[in-house]
Amino acid sequence: MDLASLPGFRDFFPEEAARREYIFRKWRETAERYGFVVYDGPPLETTDLYRRKSGEELQEQLYSFTDKGERDITLRPEMTPSLARMVASRGNSLPKPIKWFSIPQLFRYERQQRGRLREHFQFNCDIVGEASVAADAELVALLVDALRSFGLSEKDFWVRVSDRPLLAALLEALGISGPELQKVVFQAVDKLTREPAEKTRAKMVEGGLSAEQAGRVLALFEGKKLTDIAAEFDASSAVCERVMALQRFFGILDAMGLGAFVEFDLRIVRGLAYYTGIVFEAFDRKGEFRAICGGGRYDNLLKTIGGVDMPALGFGMGDVVLGELLTERKLWPEKLMKGVDVFLVIVEEKLRPQMLSLAHQLRSAGLSVDYGFTEANVGKQFKAATTRDARFAVVMGPDEWKRGAVKLKNLTSREEVEVGVDAIVARLREKPSLQAANV
Repeated sequence: MDLASLPGFRDFFPEEAARREYIFRKWRETAERYGFVVYDGPPLETTDLYRRKSGEELQEQLYSFTDKGERDITLRPEMTPSLARMVASRGNSLPKPIKWFSIPQLFRYERQQRGRLREHFQFNCDIVGEASVAADAELVALLVDALRSFGLSEKDFWVRVSDRPLLAALLEALGISGPELQKVVFQAVDKLTREPAEKTRAKMVEGGLSAEQAGRVLALFEGKKLTDIAAEFDASSAVCERVMALQRFFGILDAMGLGAFVEFDLRIVRGLAYYTGIVFEAFDRKGEFRAICGGGRYDNLLKTIGGVDMPALGFGMGDVVLGELLTERKLWPEKLMKGVDVFLVIVEEKLRPQMLSLAHQLRSAGLSVDYGFTEANVGKQFKAATTRDARFAVVMGPDEWKRGAVKLKNLTSREEVEVGVDAIVARLREKPSLQAANV
């Protein structure tokens, strides 16, 4: 039997699981501080849900099969279509704006490389029912603060922001009209940061643009700022309107004190076909990793999937790239695996029934407790307590037990005191280190 896990899939031994739970905890805490509530959906959906609006590249990566009911189904590669289906099923009965988050496991059959596996967990945050750019800014602020919660600063990452309607308006101003030609440009530009400009130019010419048009398109991405675009295309009302919307967006983040984390970059277009407005991606400043996070506005997706016309936007942040970034920056907490609060040590085996009773009493009081399952001398029991990273040892000796007492030993300070059995719970709870462990 081959005991190896499938290519691109991970085993989570306790150490890895502790890191994963640390990431999940930080994600949850940040989302809840922003007033988001958790939701979830099924890991299997109908394949048609992803074929409608996800784009050709994603469709090629689906884990799809026919189930026993002859249904064409897929392991979810992303969460947004499920969210859209769920919200559309409730229509206008949900209070607006909807602010939901989830941490699903997602699956894509793609080539493995650094920062990309065939499964990963993803922090998804979405706002539904709000058209204002204030919602876009709020979502990016949440993203920034989620990364800051791990100890990352503006020196470690930045969020690059663009706007698909702005790019479409610029293409119109350049005489590149029609959805097919603009689709060619969007698909080519999506890889502009990862491919030479000449390759992007060749793709656009092959897709139907003239060499002159391709050159003018590439000139748009030569480090232009919003003010440059506004000045160059001031005759286009559509361009001016989108520039003003982006200026409001950046103004909100400046007011929050987060302006240093965001930057306008027209090259960000996002590959998924359903994005309709502001889009963004977060990257590490050194450029060593893939995008940490990406998202944007998808105002038409709910209508496409369920006939409910509501604006919406969201982002997804994967655990793989984030974990690699934390490792590279040495930002993992020194100690992630939690030891037990108390290890019970019996001096004589005849005290085992009393020890079991005390163990249950302490556990019922909310303390984590461990002990040896079989008879062992005191030295081996203390060694087991060290292995379990116990904070305290409760030593039950025959003489102390007759007096209704036990010895309580702090395994860090080595301090040892005698405590009445009736007072053991209160005494354990008054210890600062134990209190901190239970917060």
